Amino acid sequence: MINTVSSISLDLARWQFASTTLFHYIFVPLTLGLTPLVAIMQTKWHRTGDERWLRLTKFFGTLLLINFAIGVATGLVQEFQFGMNWSGFSRYVGDIFGAPLAVEALGAFFLESTFLGLWIFGWDRLSPRVHLATIYAVWAGTWLSAFFILTANSWMQHPVGYEMGSDGHVVATDIFAILFQKFVWFAVVHTLLAAFMTAAFFMLGVSCWQIWKGKNPEVFRMAAKLAIIVAVPASAINLAWGSEFGVEATNVQPMKIAASEALWDTEQPAAFSLVQIGGFTESDQDPSFDIEIPRMLSFLATNSFSGEVKGINQLQAEEEQKFGPGNYIPDVKMTFWSMRTMAYLGSLSFLIALIGAWLMWKDRFMEARWFHRLAIVGIFLPFLSNFAGWLLTEAGRQPWVVYGLLKTEDAVSPSVSTGMVGASLGAFVLLYGGLACVEFWLGQAHARGIKIHLPKNTTLMDANTSRAARLYGYDTLDVQFDVSQDGALKIKFEPRATLPTAAEIEKNYDHSAPIAQQHLGPKETV
Repeated sequence: MINTVSSISLDLARWQFASTTLFHYIFVPLTLGLTPLVAIMQTKWHRTGDERWLRLTKFFGTLLLINFAIGVATGLVQEFQFGMNWSGFSRYVGDIFGAPLAVEALGAFFLESTFLGLWIFGWDRLSPRVHLATIYAVWAGTWLSAFFILTANSWMQHPVGYEMGSDGHVVATDIFAILFQKFVWFAVVHTLLAAFMTAAFFMLGVSCWQIWKGKNPEVFRMAAKLAIIVAVPASAINLAWGSEFGVEATNVQPMKIAASEALWDTEQPAAFSLVQIGGFTESDQDPSFDIEIPRMLSFLATNSFSGEVKGINQLQAEEEQKFGPGNYIPDVKMTFWSMRTMAYLGSLSFLIALIGAWLMWKDRFMEARWFHRLAIVGIFLPFLSNFAGWLLTEAGRQPWVVYGLLKTEDAVSPSVSTGMVGASLGAFVLLYGGLACVEFWLGQAHARGIKIHLPKNTTLMDANTSRAARLYGYDTLDVQFDVSQDGALKIKFEPRATLPTAAEIEKNYDHSAPIAQQHLGPKETV
Protein backbone atom coordinates (compact mmCIF):
# COMPACT_ATOMS: atom_id res chain seq x y z
CA MET A 1 0.00 0.00 0.00
CA ILE A 2 1.38 3.40 -0.98
CA ASN A 3 -0.31 5.53 1.69
CA THR A 4 -3.11 5.38 4.22
CA VAL A 5 -5.92 7.89 4.73
CA SER A 6 -9.13 7.90 6.70
CA SER A 7 -12.15 6.33 5.06
CA ILE A 8 -14.06 9.62 5.48
CA SER A 9 -11.40 11.58 3.56
CA LEU A 10 -11.39 8.94 0.83
CA ASP A 11 -15.17 9.00 0.51
CA LEU A 12 -15.29 12.80 0.42
CA ALA A 13 -12.56 12.93 -2.22
CA ARG A 14 -14.46 10.41 -4.32
CA TRP A 15 -17.72 12.34 -3.89
CA GLN A 16 -15.98 15.55 -4.90
CA PHE A 17 -14.46 14.09 -8.04
CA ALA A 18 -17.70 12.30 -8.95
CA SER A 19 -19.87 15.39 -8.48
CA THR A 20 -17.59 17.76 -10.42
CA THR A 21 -17.06 15.21 -13.19
CA LEU A 22 -20.73 14.40 -13.65
CA PHE A 23 -21.67 18.08 -13.59
CA HIS A 24 -19.01 18.82 -16.20
CA TYR A 25 -20.28 15.94 -18.30
CA ILE A 26 -23.68 17.62 -18.65
CA PHE A 27 -22.05 19.89 -21.23
CA VAL A 28 -19.55 17.56 -22.91
CA PRO A 29 -21.84 15.32 -25.01
CA LEU A 30 -23.96 18.29 -26.09
CA THR A 31 -20.87 20.12 -27.36
CA LEU A 32 -19.54 16.99 -29.09
CA GLY A 33 -22.85 16.37 -30.86
CA LEU A 34 -24.19 19.89 -31.44
CA THR A 35 -21.01 21.19 -33.12
CA PRO A 36 -21.33 18.89 -36.17
CA LEU A 37 -25.07 19.61 -36.38
CA VAL A 38 -24.42 23.35 -36.46
CA ALA A 39 -21.75 22.73 -39.12
CA ILE A 40 -24.27 20.74 -41.19
CA MET A 41 -26.85 23.52 -40.95
CA GLN A 42 -24.35 26.18 -41.96
CA THR A 43 -23.21 24.00 -44.86
CA LYS A 44 -26.79 23.67 -46.09
CA TRP A 45 -27.18 27.46 -45.96
CA HIS A 46 -23.86 27.94 -47.76
CA ARG A 47 -24.82 25.52 -50.55
CA THR A 48 -28.49 26.46 -50.99
CA GLY A 49 -28.65 30.10 -49.92
CA ASP A 50 -31.80 29.28 -47.92
CA GLU A 51 -31.86 31.82 -45.09
CA ARG A 52 -33.89 29.48 -42.92
CA TRP A 53 -30.76 27.37 -42.46
CA LEU A 54 -28.83 30.50 -41.50
CA ARG A 55 -31.42 31.35 -38.90
CA LEU A 56 -31.19 27.84 -37.46
CA THR A 57 -27.39 27.95 -37.55
CA LYS A 58 -27.31 31.11 -35.48
CA PHE A 59 -30.09 30.00 -33.16
CA PHE A 60 -28.53 26.65 -32.24
CA GLY A 61 -25.03 28.13 -32.55
CA THR A 62 -25.86 30.48 -29.70
CA LEU A 63 -27.02 27.56 -27.56
CA LEU A 64 -23.75 25.79 -28.45
CA LEU A 65 -21.73 28.81 -27.28
CA ILE A 66 -23.58 29.00 -23.96
CA ASN A 67 -23.01 25.29 -23.40
CA PHE A 68 -19.34 25.49 -24.44
CA ALA A 69 -18.59 28.41 -22.11
CA ILE A 70 -20.04 26.72 -19.02
CA GLY A 71 -18.39 23.45 -20.02
CA VAL A 72 -14.96 25.07 -20.17
CA ALA A 73 -15.45 26.73 -16.77
CA THR A 74 -16.37 23.42 -15.14
CA GLY A 75 -13.73 21.40 -16.98
CA LEU A 76 -10.80 23.48 -15.78
CA VAL A 77 -11.36 22.20 -12.25
CA GLN A 78 -10.91 18.57 -13.22
CA GLU A 79 -7.16 18.50 -13.79
CA PHE A 80 -6.42 20.47 -10.62
CA GLN A 81 -8.01 17.75 -8.54
CA PHE A 82 -5.36 15.25 -9.60
CA GLY A 83 -2.76 17.33 -7.80
CA MET A 84 -4.91 18.29 -4.83
CA ASN A 85 -6.86 15.22 -3.79
CA TRP A 86 -5.19 12.47 -5.83
CA SER A 87 -1.45 13.03 -5.54
CA GLY A 88 -0.83 9.31 -5.06
CA PHE A 89 -2.42 8.69 -8.44
CA SER A 90 -0.44 11.51 -10.08
CA ARG A 91 2.89 10.27 -8.72
CA TYR A 92 2.30 6.64 -9.63
CA VAL A 93 0.91 6.89 -13.17
CA GLY A 94 1.31 10.58 -14.05
CA ASP A 95 3.99 9.87 -16.67
CA ILE A 96 1.41 7.98 -18.74
CA PHE A 97 -1.89 9.53 -17.72
CA GLY A 98 -0.62 13.11 -18.04
CA ALA A 99 0.62 12.78 -21.63
CA PRO A 100 -2.75 12.49 -23.45
CA LEU A 101 -4.24 15.16 -21.18
CA ALA A 102 -1.39 17.53 -22.07
CA VAL A 103 -1.90 16.91 -25.79
CA GLU A 104 -5.63 17.51 -25.33
CA ALA A 105 -5.10 20.82 -23.54
CA LEU A 106 -2.27 22.22 -25.67
CA GLY A 107 -3.47 20.90 -29.01
CA ALA A 108 -7.10 19.91 -29.33
CA PHE A 109 -8.57 22.43 -26.87
CA PHE A 110 -6.67 25.38 -28.32
CA LEU A 111 -7.70 24.25 -31.81
CA GLU A 112 -11.39 24.25 -30.95
CA SER A 113 -11.31 27.43 -28.85
CA THR A 114 -9.29 29.43 -31.41
CA PHE A 115 -11.49 28.54 -34.34
CA LEU A 116 -14.62 28.97 -32.25
CA GLY A 117 -13.54 32.55 -31.70
CA LEU A 118 -13.06 32.99 -35.44
CA TRP A 119 -16.51 31.52 -36.03
CA ILE A 120 -18.13 33.87 -33.51
CA PHE A 121 -16.52 37.10 -34.77
CA GLY A 122 -15.93 36.18 -38.39
CA TRP A 123 -19.43 36.36 -39.85
CA ASP A 124 -18.81 39.70 -41.57
CA ARG A 125 -15.01 39.52 -41.65
CA LEU A 126 -14.20 36.19 -43.30
CA SER A 127 -15.26 34.88 -46.67
CA PRO A 128 -18.21 32.45 -46.51
CA ARG A 129 -16.01 29.45 -47.31
CA VAL A 130 -13.35 30.32 -44.76
CA HIS A 131 -15.97 31.04 -42.14
CA LEU A 132 -17.64 27.71 -42.84
CA ALA A 133 -14.25 26.00 -42.47
CA THR A 134 -13.87 27.43 -38.96
CA ILE A 135 -16.86 25.51 -37.59
CA TYR A 136 -15.46 22.29 -39.10
CA ALA A 137 -12.17 23.03 -37.34
CA VAL A 138 -14.11 23.41 -34.09
CA TRP A 139 -15.75 20.05 -34.82
CA ALA A 140 -12.33 18.44 -35.32
CA GLY A 141 -11.00 20.01 -32.13
CA THR A 142 -13.89 18.81 -29.96
CA TRP A 143 -13.59 15.24 -31.22
CA LEU A 144 -9.81 15.23 -30.80
CA SER A 145 -10.32 16.40 -27.21
CA ALA A 146 -12.68 13.50 -26.65
CA PHE A 147 -10.20 11.05 -28.16
CA PHE A 148 -7.27 12.03 -25.94
CA ILE A 149 -9.35 12.20 -22.76
CA LEU A 150 -10.89 8.80 -23.48
CA THR A 151 -7.42 7.43 -24.24
CA ALA A 152 -6.35 8.39 -20.72
CA ASN A 153 -9.49 6.90 -19.18
CA SER A 154 -9.25 3.72 -21.25
CA TRP A 155 -5.71 3.18 -20.01
CA MET A 156 -7.10 3.34 -16.46
CA GLN A 157 -9.64 0.70 -17.43
CA HIS A 158 -7.14 -1.52 -19.26
CA PRO A 159 -3.48 -0.49 -18.77
CA VAL A 160 -1.19 -1.50 -21.66
CA GLY A 161 2.17 -0.40 -23.08
CA TYR A 162 3.88 0.23 -19.74
CA GLU A 163 6.49 -1.10 -17.35
CA MET A 164 7.51 -0.38 -13.78
CA GLY A 165 10.30 2.20 -13.56
CA SER A 166 13.27 2.02 -11.24
CA ASP A 167 11.59 4.45 -8.86
CA GLY A 168 8.51 2.23 -8.56
CA HIS A 169 6.36 4.40 -10.81
CA VAL A 170 4.72 3.36 -14.05
CA VAL A 171 6.34 4.55 -17.30
CA ALA A 172 5.19 4.16 -20.91
CA THR A 173 7.00 1.80 -23.26
CA ASP A 174 4.62 1.72 -26.25
CA ILE A 175 2.65 4.89 -27.02
CA PHE A 176 0.91 3.24 -29.97
CA ALA A 177 -0.44 0.48 -27.76
CA ILE A 178 -1.78 3.13 -25.38
CA LEU A 179 -3.38 5.20 -28.15
CA PHE A 180 -4.71 2.45 -30.37
CA GLN A 181 -5.73 -0.40 -28.10
CA LYS A 182 -9.15 -1.85 -28.87
CA PHE A 183 -10.69 -0.54 -25.66
CA VAL A 184 -9.97 3.07 -26.71
CA TRP A 185 -11.88 2.76 -29.96
CA PHE A 186 -14.85 1.08 -28.35
CA ALA A 187 -15.00 3.91 -25.81
CA VAL A 188 -14.51 6.70 -28.38
CA VAL A 189 -17.16 5.49 -30.82
CA HIS A 190 -19.62 4.73 -28.00
CA THR A 191 -19.12 8.22 -26.56
CA LEU A 192 -19.45 10.04 -29.88
CA LEU A 193 -22.60 8.12 -30.83
CA ALA A 194 -24.05 9.01 -27.42
CA ALA A 195 -23.10 12.64 -28.09
CA PHE A 196 -24.95 12.58 -31.42
CA MET A 197 -27.98 11.17 -29.59
CA THR A 198 -27.77 13.88 -26.94
CA ALA A 199 -27.52 16.73 -29.45
CA ALA A 200 -30.18 15.30 -31.76
CA PHE A 201 -32.71 14.90 -28.95
CA PHE A 202 -31.81 18.36 -27.65
CA MET A 203 -32.42 19.87 -31.09
CA LEU A 204 -35.60 17.85 -31.53
CA GLY A 205 -36.98 18.89 -28.15
CA VAL A 206 -36.16 22.58 -28.60
CA SER A 207 -37.65 22.54 -32.10
CA CYS A 208 -40.82 20.84 -30.85
CA TRP A 209 -41.12 23.44 -28.11
CA GLN A 210 -40.89 26.22 -30.70
CA ILE A 211 -43.46 24.46 -32.92
CA TRP A 212 -45.74 23.86 -29.93
CA LYS A 213 -45.62 27.58 -29.12
CA GLY A 214 -46.23 28.51 -32.76
CA LYS A 215 -42.83 30.15 -33.25
CA ASN A 216 -41.62 29.76 -36.82
CA PRO A 217 -43.05 26.24 -37.11
CA GLU A 218 -41.92 25.66 -40.70
CA VAL A 219 -38.37 26.74 -39.88
CA PHE A 220 -38.09 24.53 -36.82
CA ARG A 221 -39.67 21.66 -38.71
CA MET A 222 -36.46 21.63 -40.77
CA ALA A 223 -34.39 21.40 -37.57
CA ALA A 224 -36.62 18.65 -36.19
CA LYS A 225 -36.27 16.66 -39.41
CA LEU A 226 -32.47 16.93 -39.29
CA ALA A 227 -32.50 15.88 -35.63
CA ILE A 228 -34.58 12.80 -36.39
CA ILE A 229 -32.36 11.87 -39.34
CA VAL A 230 -29.41 11.86 -36.92
CA ALA A 231 -31.18 10.39 -33.88
CA VAL A 232 -32.52 7.21 -35.50
CA PRO A 233 -29.25 5.74 -36.81
CA ALA A 234 -27.17 7.08 -33.91
CA SER A 235 -29.49 5.42 -31.38
CA ALA A 236 -29.69 2.12 -33.28
CA ILE A 237 -25.96 1.87 -33.94
CA ASN A 238 -25.09 2.80 -30.37
CA LEU A 239 -27.28 0.06 -28.95
CA ALA A 240 -25.44 -2.49 -31.12
CA TRP A 241 -22.05 -0.93 -30.46
CA GLY A 242 -22.67 -0.84 -26.73
CA SER A 243 -23.41 -4.54 -26.83
CA GLU A 244 -20.06 -5.22 -28.50
CA PHE A 245 -18.38 -2.91 -26.00
CA GLY A 246 -19.79 -5.16 -23.29
CA VAL A 247 -18.06 -8.17 -24.87
CA GLU A 248 -14.73 -6.31 -24.80
CA ALA A 249 -15.34 -5.25 -21.19
CA THR A 250 -16.00 -8.90 -20.30
CA ASN A 251 -12.57 -9.79 -21.67
CA VAL A 252 -10.64 -7.12 -19.75
CA GLN A 253 -12.84 -6.48 -16.68
CA PRO A 254 -14.92 -9.60 -16.02
CA MET A 255 -15.69 -8.49 -12.46
CA LYS A 256 -17.43 -5.35 -13.75
CA ILE A 257 -19.70 -7.40 -16.01
CA ALA A 258 -20.49 -9.94 -13.30
CA ALA A 259 -21.34 -7.14 -10.85
CA SER A 260 -23.48 -5.31 -13.43
CA GLU A 261 -25.58 -8.48 -13.70
CA ALA A 262 -25.50 -9.38 -9.98
CA LEU A 263 -24.23 -12.79 -11.12
CA TRP A 264 -22.67 -14.35 -8.04
CA ASP A 265 -21.86 -17.78 -9.44
CA THR A 266 -20.58 -18.82 -12.85
CA GLU A 267 -23.30 -19.85 -15.29
CA GLN A 268 -23.30 -21.44 -18.74
CA PRO A 269 -25.55 -20.38 -20.33
CA ALA A 270 -26.39 -17.27 -18.30
CA ALA A 271 -29.75 -15.50 -18.20
CA PHE A 272 -30.16 -11.71 -18.33
CA SER A 273 -32.17 -10.20 -15.48
CA LEU A 274 -34.52 -7.46 -16.68
CA VAL A 275 -35.35 -6.43 -13.12
CA GLN A 276 -34.81 -7.95 -9.71
CA ILE A 277 -35.36 -7.29 -6.03
CA GLY A 278 -32.52 -8.20 -3.66
CA GLY A 279 -29.46 -10.29 -4.44
CA PHE A 280 -27.00 -7.40 -4.35
CA THR A 281 -24.78 -8.28 -1.36
CA GLU A 282 -22.55 -11.15 -0.30
CA SER A 283 -24.95 -11.96 2.51
CA ASP A 284 -27.98 -11.81 0.18
CA GLN A 285 -26.96 -13.34 -3.14
CA ASP A 286 -30.36 -14.73 -4.18
CA PRO A 287 -32.98 -12.21 -5.37
CA SER A 288 -36.44 -12.50 -3.89
CA PHE A 289 -37.95 -11.57 -7.26
CA ASP A 290 -36.57 -11.29 -10.77
CA ILE A 291 -37.60 -11.43 -14.43
CA GLU A 292 -35.05 -13.14 -16.68
CA ILE A 293 -34.44 -13.72 -20.37
CA PRO A 294 -32.77 -17.13 -20.76
CA ARG A 295 -29.32 -17.19 -22.42
CA MET A 296 -29.38 -13.44 -23.14
CA LEU A 297 -26.51 -12.57 -20.77
CA SER A 298 -24.32 -15.20 -22.44
CA PHE A 299 -24.98 -13.53 -25.78
CA LEU A 300 -24.38 -9.99 -24.48
CA ALA A 301 -21.13 -10.99 -22.73
CA THR A 302 -19.68 -13.50 -25.21
CA ASN A 303 -21.65 -13.17 -28.48
CA SER A 304 -22.78 -16.75 -27.96
CA PHE A 305 -26.08 -17.95 -26.51
CA SER A 306 -24.22 -20.80 -24.82
CA GLY A 307 -21.20 -18.83 -23.57
CA GLU A 308 -19.87 -19.02 -20.03
CA VAL A 309 -20.07 -15.95 -17.80
CA LYS A 310 -17.95 -16.03 -14.65
CA GLY A 311 -19.58 -15.17 -11.34
CA ILE A 312 -18.53 -12.67 -8.67
CA ASN A 313 -17.53 -15.35 -6.14
CA GLN A 314 -15.21 -17.13 -8.57
CA LEU A 315 -13.66 -13.85 -9.77
CA GLN A 316 -13.14 -12.70 -6.18
CA ALA A 317 -11.18 -15.89 -5.49
CA GLU A 318 -9.11 -15.40 -8.65
CA GLU A 319 -8.23 -11.79 -7.82
CA GLU A 320 -7.32 -12.65 -4.23
CA GLN A 321 -4.93 -15.26 -5.58
CA LYS A 322 -3.49 -12.77 -8.08
CA PHE A 323 -3.37 -9.54 -6.04
CA GLY A 324 -3.49 -10.71 -2.44
CA PRO A 325 -6.18 -10.62 0.26
CA GLY A 326 -8.86 -7.95 -0.08
CA ASN A 327 -12.34 -7.19 -1.31
CA TYR A 328 -12.36 -6.81 -5.09
CA ILE A 329 -16.14 -6.63 -5.49
CA PRO A 330 -17.56 -3.25 -6.64
CA ASP A 331 -20.90 -1.85 -5.50
CA VAL A 332 -23.13 -4.49 -7.10
CA LYS A 333 -26.39 -2.62 -6.69
CA MET A 334 -25.03 0.58 -8.25
CA THR A 335 -23.46 -1.17 -11.23
CA PHE A 336 -26.55 -3.34 -11.77
CA TRP A 337 -28.98 -0.42 -11.94
CA SER A 338 -26.66 1.99 -13.72
CA MET A 339 -26.24 -0.56 -16.52
CA ARG A 340 -30.00 -0.99 -16.85
CA THR A 341 -30.69 2.74 -16.65
CA MET A 342 -28.23 3.32 -19.47
CA ALA A 343 -29.63 0.51 -21.63
CA TYR A 344 -33.32 1.12 -20.97
CA LEU A 345 -33.15 4.89 -21.52
CA GLY A 346 -31.10 4.35 -24.67
CA SER A 347 -33.74 1.94 -25.97
CA LEU A 348 -36.54 4.37 -25.07
CA SER A 349 -34.71 7.16 -26.92
CA PHE A 350 -34.49 4.96 -30.00
CA LEU A 351 -38.23 4.28 -29.80
CA ILE A 352 -39.02 8.01 -29.58
CA ALA A 353 -36.79 8.69 -32.59
CA LEU A 354 -38.58 5.96 -34.56
CA ILE A 355 -41.98 7.46 -33.73
CA GLY A 356 -40.76 10.88 -34.84
CA ALA A 357 -39.45 9.44 -38.10
CA TRP A 358 -42.79 7.71 -38.77
CA LEU A 359 -44.72 10.94 -38.12
CA MET A 360 -42.37 12.89 -40.38
CA TRP A 361 -42.69 10.24 -43.12
CA LYS A 362 -46.51 10.29 -42.87
CA ASP A 363 -46.52 14.11 -42.87
CA ARG A 364 -48.25 14.14 -39.48
CA PHE A 365 -45.41 15.62 -37.47
CA MET A 366 -46.68 19.20 -37.26
CA GLU A 367 -50.13 18.16 -35.98
CA ALA A 368 -48.87 15.60 -33.43
CA ARG A 369 -48.80 17.88 -30.39
CA TRP A 370 -48.63 14.87 -28.08
CA PHE A 371 -45.31 13.96 -29.70
CA HIS A 372 -44.04 17.52 -29.31
CA ARG A 373 -44.57 17.24 -25.55
CA LEU A 374 -42.93 13.80 -25.56
CA ALA A 375 -39.89 15.14 -27.45
CA ILE A 376 -39.50 18.01 -24.97
CA VAL A 377 -39.34 15.51 -22.11
CA GLY A 378 -37.09 13.32 -24.25
CA ILE A 379 -34.35 15.97 -24.13
CA PHE A 380 -33.32 14.60 -20.75
CA LEU A 381 -33.14 10.90 -21.65
CA PRO A 382 -29.70 10.88 -23.33
CA PHE A 383 -28.25 13.02 -20.53
CA LEU A 384 -29.45 10.55 -17.91
CA SER A 385 -28.25 7.63 -20.02
CA ASN A 386 -24.80 9.24 -20.28
CA PHE A 387 -24.66 9.70 -16.52
CA ALA A 388 -25.62 6.08 -15.93
CA GLY A 389 -23.01 4.89 -18.42
CA TRP A 390 -20.23 6.72 -16.66
CA LEU A 391 -21.39 5.48 -13.26
CA LEU A 392 -21.15 1.96 -14.64
CA THR A 393 -17.71 2.64 -16.11
CA GLU A 394 -16.19 4.13 -12.97
CA ALA A 395 -18.06 2.40 -10.15
CA GLY A 396 -17.68 -0.99 -11.82
CA ARG A 397 -13.88 -0.62 -11.84
CA GLN A 398 -13.66 -0.27 -8.07
CA PRO A 399 -11.72 -0.90 -5.89
CA TRP A 400 -9.20 -0.02 -8.60
CA VAL A 401 -8.47 3.43 -9.93
CA VAL A 402 -6.09 1.86 -12.47
CA TYR A 403 -7.34 -1.67 -13.02
CA GLY A 404 -4.95 -4.22 -11.54
CA LEU A 405 -2.27 -1.63 -10.70
CA LEU A 406 -3.44 0.98 -8.22
CA LYS A 407 -6.31 0.90 -5.76
CA THR A 408 -8.44 3.99 -5.15
CA GLU A 409 -7.51 4.09 -1.46
CA ASP A 410 -3.82 4.29 -2.43
CA ALA A 411 -4.36 7.11 -4.95
CA VAL A 412 -5.77 9.77 -2.61
CA SER A 413 -3.53 12.50 -1.18
CA PRO A 414 -2.32 11.56 2.34
CA SER A 415 -1.73 15.17 3.42
CA VAL A 416 -5.23 16.49 2.68
CA SER A 417 -7.38 16.44 5.81
CA THR A 418 -11.03 15.51 6.02
CA GLY A 419 -11.93 19.11 6.81
CA MET A 420 -10.11 20.43 3.75
CA VAL A 421 -11.81 17.96 1.42
CA GLY A 422 -15.20 18.64 2.99
CA ALA A 423 -14.77 22.41 2.70
CA SER A 424 -13.71 22.25 -0.96
CA LEU A 425 -16.58 19.86 -1.72
CA GLY A 426 -19.05 22.33 -0.23
CA ALA A 427 -17.48 25.19 -2.19
CA PHE A 428 -17.71 23.25 -5.44
CA VAL A 429 -21.36 22.38 -4.82
CA LEU A 430 -22.20 26.06 -4.30
CA LEU A 431 -20.11 27.20 -7.27
CA TYR A 432 -21.50 24.60 -9.64
CA GLY A 433 -25.00 25.25 -8.42
CA GLY A 434 -24.51 28.90 -9.39
CA LEU A 435 -23.15 27.92 -12.80
CA ALA A 436 -26.16 25.64 -13.31
CA CYS A 437 -28.46 28.60 -12.66
CA VAL A 438 -26.50 30.73 -15.14
CA GLU A 439 -26.69 27.99 -17.78
CA PHE A 440 -30.44 27.57 -17.29
CA TRP A 441 -31.11 31.31 -17.34
CA LEU A 442 -29.06 31.95 -20.47
CA GLY A 443 -30.54 28.97 -22.30
CA GLN A 444 -34.17 29.78 -21.56
CA ALA A 445 -33.60 33.49 -22.23
CA HIS A 446 -32.25 32.68 -25.68
CA ALA A 447 -35.11 30.28 -26.37
CA ARG A 448 -37.82 32.79 -25.37
CA GLY A 449 -36.51 36.12 -26.62
CA ILE A 450 -33.48 38.19 -27.49
CA LYS A 451 -32.09 41.62 -26.62
CA ILE A 452 -29.73 43.34 -29.04
CA HIS A 453 -27.46 46.23 -28.03
CA LEU A 454 -26.68 48.51 -30.98
CA PRO A 455 -24.39 51.54 -31.20
CA LYS A 456 -25.76 55.07 -31.49
CA ASN A 457 -27.13 56.39 -34.79
CA THR A 458 -28.07 52.94 -36.05
CA THR A 459 -30.87 53.27 -38.60
CA LEU A 460 -33.69 50.81 -38.34
CA MET A 461 -37.10 50.12 -39.81
CA ASP A 462 -39.74 48.19 -37.91
CA ALA A 463 -40.42 45.59 -40.59
CA ASN A 464 -36.76 44.94 -41.28
CA THR A 465 -35.92 44.90 -37.58
CA SER A 466 -38.52 42.18 -37.35
CA ARG A 467 -36.86 40.40 -40.25
CA ALA A 468 -33.59 40.59 -38.37
CA ALA A 469 -35.28 38.97 -35.40
CA ARG A 470 -36.64 36.23 -37.61
CA LEU A 471 -33.16 35.68 -39.00
CA TYR A 472 -32.15 34.57 -35.51
CA GLY A 473 -35.00 32.11 -35.30
CA TYR A 474 -37.88 34.14 -33.84
CA ASP A 475 -41.27 34.94 -35.35
CA THR A 476 -41.20 38.18 -33.35
CA LEU A 477 -42.44 41.22 -35.18
CA ASP A 478 -43.42 43.63 -32.40
CA VAL A 479 -40.44 45.61 -31.14
CA GLN A 480 -39.95 47.41 -27.80
CA PHE A 481 -37.27 50.10 -27.67
CA ASP A 482 -35.43 51.32 -24.59
CA VAL A 483 -32.39 53.59 -24.27
CA SER A 484 -30.07 52.98 -21.33
CA GLN A 485 -28.20 55.71 -19.46
CA ASP A 486 -25.05 55.13 -21.51
CA GLY A 487 -26.99 55.72 -24.72
CA ALA A 488 -27.18 52.11 -25.85
CA LEU A 489 -30.34 51.18 -27.69
CA LYS A 490 -32.02 48.04 -26.35
CA ILE A 491 -34.45 46.23 -28.59
CA LYS A 492 -36.70 43.46 -27.28
CA PHE A 493 -38.65 41.37 -29.74
CA GLU A 494 -42.02 40.08 -28.57
CA PRO A 495 -44.30 37.54 -30.28
CA ARG A 496 -47.24 38.94 -32.22
CA ALA A 497 -50.30 36.98 -33.21
CA THR A 498 -50.69 38.50 -36.69
CA LEU A 499 -47.66 38.18 -38.95
CA PRO A 500 -47.16 40.44 -42.01
CA THR A 501 -47.42 38.86 -45.40
CA ALA A 502 -44.39 38.20 -47.57
CA ALA A 503 -45.55 40.98 -49.89
CA GLU A 504 -45.63 43.51 -47.02
CA ILE A 505 -42.11 42.59 -45.93
CA GLU A 506 -40.84 42.68 -49.50
CA LYS A 507 -42.38 46.15 -50.03
CA ASN A 508 -40.53 47.64 -47.04
CA TYR A 509 -37.23 45.79 -47.48
CA ASP A 510 -34.30 47.35 -49.31
CA HIS A 511 -32.20 44.46 -50.68
CA SER A 512 -29.23 46.73 -51.38
CA ALA A 513 -28.41 47.43 -47.72
CA PRO A 514 -27.61 45.22 -44.70
CA ILE A 515 -30.49 44.48 -42.37
CA ALA A 516 -29.21 46.71 -39.56
CA GLN A 517 -28.98 49.72 -41.94
CA GLN A 518 -32.53 49.67 -43.37
CA HIS A 519 -34.46 52.93 -43.07
CA LEU A 520 -37.27 54.91 -44.68
CA GLY A 521 -35.91 58.36 -44.06
CA PRO A 522 -34.28 60.66 -41.52
CA LYS A 523 -37.20 60.41 -39.10
CA GLU A 524 -36.64 56.71 -38.71
CA THR A 525 -33.01 57.16 -37.63
CA VAL A 526 -32.48 56.49 -33.92
